[in-house]
Amino acid sequence: MHGTIEVMKHARPRVVIVGGGFGGLYAARRLKKVDADVTLLDRGTSHVFQPLLYQCATGLLSEGEITSPLRHLLRRNKNTHVFLGEATTVDADARILTATRADGSTFDLPYDYLVVAAGMQQSYHGHDEYARWAPGMKTVDDALAIRRKLINAFEMAESLPTAEERRPWLTFAVTGGGPTGVEIAGQIRELATNALDKEFRSIDPAEARVLLIDGGDRVLESFNPKLSGHAQKTLDKVGVETHLGVHVTDVCETSIQTTSKTDKTDVEVYEARTVLWTAGVEAVPFVGALAQALGVEQVGGGRITTEPDLSVPGHPEVFVVGDIMSLNKLAGVAEVAMQGGRHAGAQIAESIAAGYRVSTPFKYRDLGTAAYIARRNALVQAGPLKMWGFAGWVSWGVIHIAFLAGFRNRTGTVINWAATLASGTRRERAITFGDPETARTPYGIGAETG
Repeated sequence: MHGTIEVMKHARPRVVIVGGGFGGLYAARRLKKVDADVTLLDRGTSHVFQPLLYQCATGLLSEGEITSPLRHLLRRNKNTHVFLGEATTVDADARILTATRADGSTFDLPYDYLVVAAGMQQSYHGHDEYARWAPGMKTVDDALAIRRKLINAFEMAESLPTAEERRPWLTFAVTGGGPTGVEIAGQIRELATNALDKEFRSIDPAEARVLLIDGGDRVLESFNPKLSGHAQKTLDKVGVETHLGVHVTDVCETSIQTTSKTDKTDVEVYEARTVLWTAGVEAVPFVGALAQALGVEQVGGGRITTEPDLSVPGHPEVFVVGDIMSLNKLAGVAEVAMQGGRHAGAQIAESIAAGYRVSTPFKYRDLGTAAYIARRNALVQAGPLKMWGFAGWVSWGVIHIAFLAGFRNRTGTVINWAATLASGTRRERAITFGDPETARTPYGIGAETG
């Protein structure tokens, strides 16, 4: 089935926003009082606070604490419609976006302005077969699958009779030394040494081996070298094994293989039943279809180069924001998406009010970046300001609470963090035997993602 959804009232401009992440949400909010019909299209029903996905994956927070329904967040935007669906193609001449519903039927969304904030997906650098054994972490589904995989590994080890059989289940390999990789590696060790302490009889969870694998010369290469050094010391202290200067050259059900960047004969194979992938991202397929329809080329990771005002060259009615935007080497972080979405929304609002196209260059205000390393230890970098240790940890917490969507989520997260800090326990650890959503077998062996 195919149909056209008409959301405008006669002569009112139509604005279509693709993606309910930071970029899309902030664009929609900026258009709240504009005399236009706004449609926000997303593949899910909720806005996801991706910077805390790893805490959902390791049982510290629930999925409800890092997500907020888009309809709830935009309930006061009387001019805004929210649709569940996936953008598939664009007719640039007719200015029509086609989307697919969950049942496979399609519908058209005509637009006068289009804001694309579709986001990125995990990249396996030409080895998509790795996804079968090494899930990425870009969605709530990914985080929940990883959580079940982690908890199941400890449960499996507890039931096995020998140390040799347990060892692969208690070995966790994380690829990628960026913020996500460092954060989840530290959280796995924290889970093992704090939350699971004294709960098992056959195994000592603290013996869990966590490998952090990256091709660079240091972890957190986007941070100042001094901060990167502090992160490395903290990782060493909590027991994360860091393997730098190596590429992953094979992943299978029971192991991961690495090869040295400088010596191709230097190959290591680690027995590990749990491999997690955070090494790189790429644009979602729709961005490729958009680039082709608009007649523009994609650059690194499938991003689209924009004009200074975030519009697409030759198409002033189309704006690209967030991770898929390529402008001035801005990083794919939440704050860039927030500011970019707000700017695109402002450009559209001003153009509609003026009756002609308004073009103002996007000026990014760097509010800094942060990464959680371990309990009471985080990094914060904002221009010349650099913090680490306890001060960085407090600042990291304040920053993340401030940007969480919704008062209820902020309050719940603070309470949960406080309870975890005081007790050392993690409540989000429920899994069931033979969960059909995550495994082909009752033990989670061969869980597939993507």
